[in-house]
Amino acid sequence: MRARRDDMAEPAEVAALPAPIDMLLAAAVARRFYLENRSKVEIAKELGISRFKVARLLDAAVAHHIVRIDITVPAEIDVPLGRALTERFGLRHGIVVSLSRGEGGPPSPADQHRTGRWLGAAAARLIAEIAEEGDVLGLDGSHAVDALSEAVTRLPSCDVVQLTGVRGRDLAHDAAIAAVRRTAAAGGGRAFPLHAPFLLPDATTAAVLRSQPATAEALDRFGLVTKAVVGVGAWDAPHSTVYGALSEREREALRAAGACAEVAGHVLDAAGRVIPTELNARMISVGAAELRGVAELIGVSAGGHGTGAIRAVLRSGLLTGIVTDAATARRLLRHDDPDDAPRTVPAPRSTERGQR
Repeated sequence: MRARRDDMAEPAEVAALPAPIDMLLAAAVARRFYLENRSKVEIAKELGISRFKVARLLDAAVAHHIVRIDITVPAEIDVPLGRALTERFGLRHGIVVSLSRGEGGPPSPADQHRTGRWLGAAAARLIAEIAEEGDVLGLDGSHAVDALSEAVTRLPSCDVVQLTGVRGRDLAHDAAIAAVRRTAAAGGGRAFPLHAPFLLPDATTAAVLRSQPATAEALDRFGLVTKAVVGVGAWDAPHSTVYGALSEREREALRAAGACAEVAGHVLDAAGRVIPTELNARMISVGAAELRGVAELIGVSAGGHGTGAIRAVLRSGLLTGIVTDAATARRLLRHDDPDDAPRTVPAPRSTERGQR
């Protein structure tokens, strides 16, 4: 077998390491090249061999597992799938993250968490590409936005506004507030966090809090938002942000109305219609009409929670872009539904209200 390899053309010769001494030589070459960042010419001169032999030894080191190359980022962007989503649902942006994981069975909580972080990173890449100086960027309090804020490294100078109040108990150090500040810092813009609870006990308390100067400063900028990123979630426990605040009677009423999705605290039915709830008067959150007026609204799916909620939000016409995982994208595209026929890509929404 050795002789046959020696007689073959040079590319096939790469896999052969004829003697233990060559194994050691390959290791020496690989160490200098990969760990010490030495050039092939430098290595050849030091070891007294040709640079072509250096190249062959490097290839052989990989083939014989002397060197193992690991790609530590387990995700990549599936461009064809993203293009198919934009065409199918009439979007301007479709980012699909293909994440490798173990075969068989549903995704584990660890898989879902990891997917969520990479979806947020993909959303950060998209918003960095489409944001322009002078934009007003809106972010809701979703896990996707938290991941985006940790991944974004550069932005044009733009203000960043928090679109939903704080869901935790710590109004000063909540993750949503930190996300707004981190994102604003990436572009040197101003941050407008909401130091207010997302949901108040009653409408009167919510109205009083909205009138407070610190809260009103952020709320007044909702109408100026030109680009925004929001999480897309299912309307059920434990994924919903409002489900737990409803009485069982209210939940039954929403189920009867076909509730299946949630965006920034707003509940949607399967056709994408926003279902009014008594919670709307108690929420410190961007309104559905204000969301619809945002020139670029990017939705980020939670990953691993099915396609019903995402499909509903895509039907709503709220979104101009979606960031999701490959498995969800394929399910969305496989679904045989006449309502999902290709639609015209939406015309650019007016940004006059966002000019300052």
